[in-house]
Amino acid sequence: PNPFNPRTTVAFTLPAAQHVRLRIFDVRGRQVATLADEIRGAGRHEVIWEGTTDAGAAVPSGVYVCRLDADGSRDTVRMVLAR
Repeated sequence: PNPFNPRTTVAFTLPAAQHVRLRIFDVRGRQVATLADEIRGAGRHEVIWEGTTDAGAAVPSGVYVCRLDADGSRDTVRMVLAR
């Protein structure tokens, strides 16, 4: 859901097993969190973001960008956190 509070599920589908990096950035381009940095198998995957940094601190309300990098391709989606 968008906006979300305080957590959201990021879903993606892979056509084949590949290395995946799923990261969250703020609107200034600073990395906030890494949700996945690993090899995932083919098929549908879901990752939950709790609205926190890698250190576990809650991020403020605002717009964030979720970026999925997988074997040379990149997808992004805007997310709005409303606390």
